[in-house]
Amino acid sequence: QVHLVESGGGLVQAGGSLTLSCAVDGRTFSSYAMGWFRQAAGKQRECVAAINWSGENTDYLDSVKGRFTIDKNNANKTLFLQMNGLKPEDTAVYYCAGRLNPALKMTAALYSYWGQGTQVTVSS
Repeated sequence: QVHLVESGGGLVQAGGSLTLSCAVDGRTFSSYAMGWFRQAAGKQRECVAAINWSGENTDYLDSVKGRFTIDKNNANKTLFLQMNGLKPEDTAVYYCAGRLNPALKMTAALYSYWGQGTQVTVSS
């Protein structure tokens, strides 16, 4: 069984920064591709960033490119999302997710493990 626990959400003003962390309890974390997803009220869940097993390959939602950075520390079994230049439209519940495959994907259905989510609210 794999457990994911997010932290680092909160309230921030537009233009500010937050760093989300996701602690993973699982022996084979280094073999997983991981992703950060978000779901705003009344909207579908979307992938904002994904990373392959080694951390060498990443992909981002167009609207966050240049502002968000995903990183994976296999030694500490932790996934990060650095968010800069936050905008009110970034307000959502953010989830980390893992998939039993080394290749990164941006599709939620391909992920097997999910955290409980952390709220990010950006005020204007």
